[in-house]
Amino acid sequence: MSRRVAFATLGCRVNQADTQQMQAALEACGFSTVPFGAAADVVVVNTCTVTARAEVSDRQAIRRARRANPDARVVVTGCWAQTSADEVARQAGVDLVVGNADKGRLPLLLEEVLVAGRGPARVEVGDLRRARIAADPPARALGRSRAFVKVQDGCQHRCAFCIVPHARGESRSVDPMRVVDHVQGLVEAGHAEVTLTGIDLGHYGADLVPRTSLAALLRTLVDIRDLRWLRLSSMLPAYFTDDVLDVVTGAPAIAPHFHVPLQSGSDRVLRAMRRPYTVAMYRAVVERLAGAVPRLGLGADVIAGFPGERADDAAATEALIEALPFTYLHVFPYSDRNGTEAVTRPGHVDRGTAARRAARLRALGAAKALAFRAGLVGRTEDVLVLETRDRSTGALVGLTGNYVEVVFEGPDTLMRRVVRVRLGRADAGVRGELVESIAGVPA
Repeated sequence: MSRRVAFATLGCRVNQADTQQMQAALEACGFSTVPFGAAADVVVVNTCTVTARAEVSDRQAIRRARRANPDARVVVTGCWAQTSADEVARQAGVDLVVGNADKGRLPLLLEEVLVAGRGPARVEVGDLRRARIAADPPARALGRSRAFVKVQDGCQHRCAFCIVPHARGESRSVDPMRVVDHVQGLVEAGHAEVTLTGIDLGHYGADLVPRTSLAALLRTLVDIRDLRWLRLSSMLPAYFTDDVLDVVTGAPAIAPHFHVPLQSGSDRVLRAMRRPYTVAMYRAVVERLAGAVPRLGLGADVIAGFPGERADDAAATEALIEALPFTYLHVFPYSDRNGTEAVTRPGHVDRGTAARRAARLRALGAAKALAFRAGLVGRTEDVLVLETRDRSTGALVGLTGNYVEVVFEGPDTLMRRVVRVRLGRADAGVRGELVESIAGVPA
């Protein structure tokens, strides 16, 4: 009987890509994957450390893993494991702590832990300066509708609030031919959508010899036959060069959805954050995207209460968000991350004020999201059907190209396929009606 492994993935899409990589590696060694919470011999918790709240979620996931499987080996990896290995090792029930530089060694490390038996948590957290991106990507995203391909890791920026460079190291890229082969293999395995991920995605290729660029990579990928959507993960506005904009606004295979981190609508705060753009630059990129891409899905990250943020800075952020065509927001009250510059900055905003500002931004984001969904009612859209059903209704769940979740009735055979759905009621979510399934077959 094969050993069973379950995964819990927290945080960004890079972590999701890393989990797919680890899952494939363990399955190649004879493990079978089961859902998180099911009976398992090993549970892998892939953590995030971008905010204090993220670490709370990490701890909760570890506790859930132990409660569900008291006898299982619990492995903790990811960014919290990299930056706070000793703290992670002290969590009750943790058997193995694996840093981001060592994820590729997981099968060997896990085998040694299984043979050795129970004891104090083993810590394997190496130097990120020697880290490389795994050389053998999975041929398919096991059990997933959406495939994530990590083309870049690490970051060369040093934003004042961000711990991620300490967790991921310097920027490094995957050879473009490896990326093309990986995406080609995923499409041939039946994945209609592939998302390119990276910590600093727009920096792709700058470290390679010969040097290349994200625009050059995209021009090759969009020509892959049977790829319905190539989606990009979060990317700074400064990376939307003319070359990149020409590709992403002109190729039908590029999903009409972009996540462009904002953080603040005040130039004074952006400078304090050490962000590599201004409000005018951000506005220009968004307006060009919106002018070229019909029904653009547009998301952003925003921080409320950064040290030194005044009431007029918060008002400027609200005004900019109101003026631009966002379809969703990720809002975070500022939280100190040890080792970052912002921790020592004067003018820390009290928690209550930061929470109120965050609540206002969330309400603004929710209103813009609802307005966008309402504008889609009556349209018929391509929808990628996900591999799990809606918990409350049991209906199928799918994603449009512009990143709107739709629930509709249909059989399991449609999962992981692209179907045509007529969008109906839009309130807390969007209800739809199946029009036709893949290859134009009527529903």
